[in-house]
Amino acid sequence: MTSTPIATHYYQVKVGGDVAALKGVMKSAIEADDRALREDQPRVVDVDFIEGHTAGFDALCADLRATPWPAIERQSGLSRAQLEEVAHVYLEAGSVMACYGMGITQHFRGTQNVQQIVNLLLLRGNIGRRGAGIVPVRGHSNVQGDRTVGITERPSTEFLDRLQNVFGFNPPREHGHDVVHALEAMVRGDAKVFIGLGGNFVAASPDTPVISEAFRKLRLTVNLATKLNRTHIVHGHYALILPCLARSEVDRGPDGAVQEVTIEDSMSMVQASRGLFVPASHHLRSEPWIVAHMARATLGDKSVVPWEWLVADYSRIRDKIEAVFPIFQGFNARIKVAGGFHLANTARERIWKTSNGKANFIVFPGLNEDEHQDNPDALWLSTIRSHDQYNTTIYTNNDRYRGIYNQRDVLFLNANEMKKRGLALEERVDIYTLSSDGIERVIRGFKVVGYHMPDGCCAAYYPEANPLLPLYAYDPLSGTPSAKAIPVVLKRPSDATAERPPTTGMPQ
Repeated sequence: MTSTPIATHYYQVKVGGDVAALKGVMKSAIEADDRALREDQPRVVDVDFIEGHTAGFDALCADLRATPWPAIERQSGLSRAQLEEVAHVYLEAGSVMACYGMGITQHFRGTQNVQQIVNLLLLRGNIGRRGAGIVPVRGHSNVQGDRTVGITERPSTEFLDRLQNVFGFNPPREHGHDVVHALEAMVRGDAKVFIGLGGNFVAASPDTPVISEAFRKLRLTVNLATKLNRTHIVHGHYALILPCLARSEVDRGPDGAVQEVTIEDSMSMVQASRGLFVPASHHLRSEPWIVAHMARATLGDKSVVPWEWLVADYSRIRDKIEAVFPIFQGFNARIKVAGGFHLANTARERIWKTSNGKANFIVFPGLNEDEHQDNPDALWLSTIRSHDQYNTTIYTNNDRYRGIYNQRDVLFLNANEMKKRGLALEERVDIYTLSSDGIERVIRGFKVVGYHMPDGCCAAYYPEANPLLPLYAYDPLSGTPSAKAIPVVLKRPSDATAERPPTTGMPQ
């Protein structure tokens, strides 16, 4: 069997070290550019692009020059030589696409992680030209599409005005909650009702035991779902489970015609999607149908929205989307073209929708993830998925990626960290969060498994390790929980106190 190379270099960044690694690469690039200036050689950075399209370059250079290499090496877990080699590869490339997974955002400094990736691309003009750009790799087809059609807790005034003009009602103008703040409202008792469209909300949440308790105090929980999951057994005083069609199942309108929905991928390509499989039951209805009829049953004749008419033919919904969002001009016609169509992206055209009309270099002061970085007993834990897992749906207890079979209560740790702590392979440990609110967060009896990863780091499966993630630990700019950087310490079960309730890491 022959193999296909997928990389020329492979370096493992320490958990919480993304900004440091990126600043190291950029520092190398600036140092190379400084040498070129001294030696009267061609510039390394794209001067024309920087001067014509960006702002903040000098401030970025000053910060990079002032950041010492030993600090970068310590925080990133990589050597100066490794980071300089990465910079060399980057500077030699004519065009660069920087790809990142959702994990890069799941840090307390997740927004800054992405900003530094953009900074790196801007140095060489790698945004707004063919074969270059930033590529966020998302797991679901509509992570991008939701935002495009205005699904956000902070809708703009312009969007709300257009919604009012098209539908004839004045939508609420107050901002709502993102997921983290919705969870906080449940814990406080301010939220009374939960309606979820798919998902395994409770199991996927931080502070799972706390959220489970808060969820049970809700007045009403409603779940639209294609399959049962653990959230359905953690419910409010009144609870509804509404089975619905999966997108893979045929959805027919009242006239028998097959309905089409649309999806938008990470590349802003919009395509039609229709189900192919016979529905599990002829009683099943789609999510749009259920939501529309819930609205009619709740609002009655007070609503001026023609709910039933809209879901009888989804092309009517697309017509309304087009009326609210001009970028969807000719929506229904354009999805008939094979492969769909591409939504406009102003950065692709080097049109910068910023207050100063420029692409801004954004300086990140310092390098640290948070205050636990210098604790000698601390490890940085990342929650991860197994091979046979999609989101919180676990198909088997096997992980062919990492050679784990028939188990999920494992802690991945390298040989150095095991030796440092006097731990043996397959020894059981309790994992405690270094919390700042005085609440004990622990999962017990996890088996130590050897795995090649950076010093100071460890990993465990999601959602089993979610009870370790405090609700307060999230990126304050994006609201994204810090699931990829949880400060923890390990203890042998015999080291802990005697009275210990059992924990499984999942809601009961």
